[in-house]
Amino acid sequence: MSTQLGGQPVYILREGSSRNHGRDAQSMNITAAKAVANAVRTTLGPKGMDKMLVDSMGDVVITNDGFTILSEMDIEHPAAKMMVEIAKTQDTEVGDGTTTAVVIAGELLKRSEELIELGIHPTIIVQGYRMASEKAQEILKGLAISMKPSDIEILKKIAETAMAGKGVESAKLMLCDLVSKAVTSVSEPDGTVDIDNIKVEKRVGGSIEDSDIVMGIVLEKERVHPGMPTKVTEAKILLLNVGVEYKKTEVDAEITITSPGQMQAFINEEEQMVKKIADSIIKTGANVVISQKAIDDNAQHYLSKAGILAIRRVKGSDMDKLALATGATVISSIDAISAKELGYAGIVQERKVLGDDLIFIEKCKNPKAVSIIIRGGTEHVIAEYGRAIEDGIRVVSTVLKDKKFVAGGGSPEIELSLRLRQYGASVGGRAQLAIDAFAASLEIIPRTIAENAGLDPIDMIVALRAAHEKGEKTAGLDVFQGKPLDMLKEGVIEPLRVKTQAIVSATEAAGMILRIDDVIKSAKSAAPAMPPGGMGEMGGMGM
Repeated sequence: MSTQLGGQPVYILREGSSRNHGRDAQSMNITAAKAVANAVRTTLGPKGMDKMLVDSMGDVVITNDGFTILSEMDIEHPAAKMMVEIAKTQDTEVGDGTTTAVVIAGELLKRSEELIELGIHPTIIVQGYRMASEKAQEILKGLAISMKPSDIEILKKIAETAMAGKGVESAKLMLCDLVSKAVTSVSEPDGTVDIDNIKVEKRVGGSIEDSDIVMGIVLEKERVHPGMPTKVTEAKILLLNVGVEYKKTEVDAEITITSPGQMQAFINEEEQMVKKIADSIIKTGANVVISQKAIDDNAQHYLSKAGILAIRRVKGSDMDKLALATGATVISSIDAISAKELGYAGIVQERKVLGDDLIFIEKCKNPKAVSIIIRGGTEHVIAEYGRAIEDGIRVVSTVLKDKKFVAGGGSPEIELSLRLRQYGASVGGRAQLAIDAFAASLEIIPRTIAENAGLDPIDMIVALRAAHEKGEKTAGLDVFQGKPLDMLKEGVIEPLRVKTQAIVSATEAAGMILRIDDVIKSAKSAAPAMPPGGMGEMGGMGM
């Protein structure tokens, strides 16, 4: 990049830097963003297709989850990276609707390109899009339906809609039941849900129908001693964040032993210390001990003789979940061990699942942490099932908090499109063109759902518009029957926040990309060239 000063060029950027500005910069950015939207567009809807992603190491991911696809793709273009950020925000906020958000953003940019060709300034387009987005939020709130957290059937339908098209159709009713049970178990009275308290364990083998929920925690551990029981009923559980072992002094000291008798006395004293700790554990009445630290051999012997099942070196995150599930207190000092700190579980059992030893802590009274075990034939299949379950968990937790949902199947987008066109007519001026473009962009969702199901998109959009013009606000596309139906009656529903967040994120990303009129790329710094003879020919440093 250079400019002229008195006939002499003045260089501003490093040699090799590049610059695109004006229409070229806008076109380049819009093209990159549209390419990202097109990459995930075919995955949308209950009949969406999957993508196979192969990384540089040859690892394979097969999925139709928009966020997973964009995360795994090695995207370099800065405008395309903004589209990935939309998916990331959508996934963080609501856990579903990532593809919807990216596809809407891509369509907004496509329509804006047509408006720019007509001579409308990008600032006017961005302003019109923002006005349309705010009006869309208002309309969506009017379309939303309130629910009670106790309405389990609605929660199941929300989970079913989120998991549609992710390969779990054969067991969707069972999985929706598992998801709703898990989320309601760990939810607080105000509806907030910490989804970290739902542990998802994936195990290859069996089929998706073999998946189950454990009202407690599953640990990838085994008993520390073969003499311990494999099953304990009416378990009284002691959680320790301290080792059951000889405690070394904090001060460095040297002990001189001059006879075998002294050595034996020293060993006996160590054993007595460990026995004292074991006795204090036994005295509490605990029959299950779970430690985050070590349990030494002598302690294992004493605990085993007392019929106690002990597990060691459990992760800190699992210890927190165990405390929530069983009601136990995690004890950090041997001196603090007492019966009142114990937790409860109906059964603690060591089981083999496809050759792996697992400890099941289940039938807890009021667990605030639970586990879902997912089964499947291969690692790739089970990974996709896991993503489907996690989407279900996220959307159910979202609707529990907000207590608002809307019809799915493209129904809100068609209603918004009609209402925004009416709003645009009332605004007038050049902003109306941007609002109309926004309204038309929203129709990309039902259009794409139709295309991915092998239906004629034009016929479907016309039929949906006709239904909504008659006042059927919840009419959406049933891809299985190939016609508009009442999505509420069909049980196709989504959390309100999935739609509002998707529209807000798409509008912000499209606006940011449209406002860019200059792309300046710095030259990559190259390593200094080595002379042919290496270091020896660089010459000495002059003295």
